[in-house]
Amino acid sequence: MAFDRRTLLSGGAMLALTAVSGLGRAAAPARRPKAPFQLSEAEWRKRLTPVQYASLREAATERPYSSPLNDEHRKGTFLCAGCGHKLYDSGTKFESHTGWPSFWRPLPKAVGTMIDHELGFARTEVHCANCGGHHGHVFKDGPPPTGLRYCMNGISLKFVPA
Repeated sequence: MAFDRRTLLSGGAMLALTAVSGLGRAAAPARRPKAPFQLSEAEWRKRLTPVQYASLREAATERPYSSPLNDEHRKGTFLCAGCGHKLYDSGTKFESHTGWPSFWRPLPKAVGTMIDHELGFARTEVHCANCGGHHGHVFKDGPPPTGLRYCMNGISLKFVPA
């Protein structure tokens, strides 16, 4: 089978789109930070749905615009879907138009961060400070007052109305 330039370029573009859109997973399981709330992998698999497990325990990314939490605008609190730890107040949620629920600040001591290089460049991963579950990444393109955008996987969050 012969490949022309157009085929190679469109194939490369599809590969990049797949990585950005979250259709794939990291090649290896994500390293998890030490956290106070610990379960065995079997217990995590029993506790979480397969897609929650992929996001929280393996750092997979859900498809953009797939989370119902994008349209959640009530007052309340966003919790970790893995352990129920309070992460974000609804007053810090904003419309980032990126396809994922976004916040400009977590609750105090709610999340931890670490650098990941899964896409070949440095990004700041955000994880639950209680269970170490992966939630997404934080970027420096958010609104005032912090200028940060905590871009979270909706599947890794639960919402509790006030």
